[in-house]
Amino acid sequence: MTRCAQPGCTGTIEEGYCDLCGIAESSPPPPVPVPAQSSSPHTQPVSRPMTGPTSSGRSRAGVLATIADLPSVPYRDPATAVMTNPEVPEDKRFCANGACGKPVGRSRDGRPGLTDGFCPHCRTAFSFTPKLDKDDLVAGQYRVLGCLAHGGLGWIYLAADENLDGRWVVLKGLLNTNDAEALAAAEAERKFLTTVDHPNIVKIFNFQRSAGHGYIVMEYVGGQSLHELRRQGPLPLREALLYGREILQAFGYLHEHGLAYCDLKPANVIRVGKRLKLIDLGAVQPIGSPPGTSWATRGYHAPELETHPSSVTTDLYTVARTLAVLAIPGFSPVVNGTEAPLPQDCGHPSFTRLLRKATAANPADRFQSAWEMEEQLVGVLREVCAIEDGVPYPHSSTLFGPERTAVGTALSEEDDKVFGPLDPVPAAKGLPVPLVDPADPAAGALAGLLGRDGKELIVQLTSMPPTPETKLMYARLLAEAGAAEAPGALHKLTMELPGDWRVSWYRGVLALATRQADVAVSMFDSCLSMLPGEAAPKLALAFALEYAGQAAAPWYDTVWRTDHTYVSAAFGLARTGRMGVLDEVPATSSYRVAAQIALAASAVRRSDPSGIVPKDLVAAGERLANLADLDPHRRDLLTAELLHGALDWLDANPPPPNLQLAGARFTEPALRRRLETIYRKLAVAAVSRQERHALIDQANAVRPRTWL
Repeated sequence: MTRCAQPGCTGTIEEGYCDLCGIAESSPPPPVPVPAQSSSPHTQPVSRPMTGPTSSGRSRAGVLATIADLPSVPYRDPATAVMTNPEVPEDKRFCANGACGKPVGRSRDGRPGLTDGFCPHCRTAFSFTPKLDKDDLVAGQYRVLGCLAHGGLGWIYLAADENLDGRWVVLKGLLNTNDAEALAAAEAERKFLTTVDHPNIVKIFNFQRSAGHGYIVMEYVGGQSLHELRRQGPLPLREALLYGREILQAFGYLHEHGLAYCDLKPANVIRVGKRLKLIDLGAVQPIGSPPGTSWATRGYHAPELETHPSSVTTDLYTVARTLAVLAIPGFSPVVNGTEAPLPQDCGHPSFTRLLRKATAANPADRFQSAWEMEEQLVGVLREVCAIEDGVPYPHSSTLFGPERTAVGTALSEEDDKVFGPLDPVPAAKGLPVPLVDPADPAAGALAGLLGRDGKELIVQLTSMPPTPETKLMYARLLAEAGAAEAPGALHKLTMELPGDWRVSWYRGVLALATRQADVAVSMFDSCLSMLPGEAAPKLALAFALEYAGQAAAPWYDTVWRTDHTYVSAAFGLARTGRMGVLDEVPATSSYRVAAQIALAASAVRRSDPSGIVPKDLVAAGERLANLADLDPHRRDLLTAELLHGALDWLDANPPPPNLQLAGARFTEPALRRRLETIYRKLAVAAVSRQERHALIDQANAVRPRTWL
């Protein structure tokens, strides 16, 4: 077991990354983060279905994304949890007939409402009275202590299993034992819930009948529900996302076994110790059960459940609504009896997009599996943790390859600017590439392509059998080249692969390569809404926004805070004026030298020369001198630029005392002699007579003035 080398981190290395801070094993300690104002991008989220290569969701992110990081919730003594006066409040009494659902058992003319009777609207029988009393013995085995709570399908009792030395168990009965539909639901639970075995799902031990009533026997989970925690105030987003991940793992298990949970809400999730468990499995049913048979809670359930069978996407809808209730201040799932829409701003831009995708009106536009949603949720979690902890949380994407080249690192050819405007053509070619779906028949052959450039690869692709991946790669190469054939190829893919996010991605790449700024913004914005936890779409959107003249810094900032392998994001921030962030480019990066050069140049390249500061010039000179990997010729040219800047400053200011720049005192004669020496040195190494003469002329022009 290897301990993490990061300062102050107590984690261990698992699969190359620390399970606590997320930093790679070989990464150097992170620099002190530069404080920055946090701002939220205001681009409009768009939902689209996500198809193409997806992760199974089983690659975990270490302690970063587990509930074990949170303070333990104390175990609740079962005896203290029993209700002293078990009754259903009148305002929570509704007809059990799903087609009716109207209030029943309400007070009228000063008389209290009935706890047993018939719905005045549809004549369905109702009963809200507990069927078990203290010390009742169920099935000759379970001794009842009292009622714990009441839920959508029944009363919940605490009991001791006298066959197992008094082990505490929970008995869940039916709220209305005369309801045939509720009885059928209980019978269904008896058949399959005893086989459910997952650490995040309450364990069902048995199903028993006593005195004509049915009871599910399950483990007692003594903790606090998320509903109770939420009543104390909105949960921190980091905490809510940790809960969401645990829930999605449980849902993934249920879905793989053909089951839908159906009725997720904060009250149905319990925290105890460092564990999280789903309770109240009364609404669980096989995926695809007939419409109208699913029990659900208004404000949480998907709107199509009333007319369509339960499904994976209806379950994921409830996860998003639950997260919204937990984390968004002032958000109520129901307003005036109807589902409340999500706020325009849910507190964090990527979190907002995650919720909107999971709750899209069209089920095809939502996440299609719990693992898919979990992977994007963990990406959002990394962003949130990076902001809170001030350290990056890098992670290899299962959908995109790494950044191919850092974009916008070259110095401007203008003397008063560090960088020139972003060129969208190299930006399009530098973006990460979507990974090949390993299930594609041509995946192996595509991995072995040896073409050295786009044209050669295109030739190789035309000789391969047409599969979705060969067609996508062909479209990618055309898009990156801005080829005239690219729109036609992408149109065909739209027809053949409807909803595939990679088609939208390549449309964005094509728009960048052909300098269509607004189209690029729209396409990458759409991709980001499909993949809210991925860094690559955020970087692409930042490129497009910058080229379009819009605010790109918030997206660059999000990418850079989360993952320092996206060096283009650091240079993007530098182009917005945050030059100091370039000092955070890792020493192991091949772009470290370019970052240091840009920082040195920023000391002298000012639109207003009066803003030059002698100490900044000195520091820049030392920065250049310390760059062991910098080409000597380049170092001399940059040093000469600093010396010229110092001479310009001395034209209007007296020499500062006790300062030296590039080995020369900060006086006009000394700086001129140093500058002359550099130009003559450069002239010796000149590759042409014309260049040598020009450098000698420059040396003569800057030499100190004398009478000789």
